[in-house]
Amino acid sequence: MASIIVLFELEQDEALGPDGVEPVVLAVHAAGADPDAPEDPLQRTLCGLDTDEMEHSHYRAMRPGDPWYPLPLADRRCRACEAALRAL
Repeated sequence: MASIIVLFELEQDEALGPDGVEPVVLAVHAAGADPDAPEDPLQRTLCGLDTDEMEHSHYRAMRPGDPWYPLPLADRRCRACEAALRAL
């Protein structure tokens, strides 16, 4: 897998509304990049969830050794996605 797309699993009832309330991130997942559209994720995350309802985070690790997830959301990273990344 050449690159990954970092996705946010958002609380179902939350949406960025006109009052500017940010949605609640439940979990941070990783998916492979679609070879035909590298900015788009594949259909499933590395842990097997459907990516259609997830939000693209637009996060990219800046240097080798940086985590695959945004540091402020470390406690919400998907451990199954992380295990799959380590196995690659």
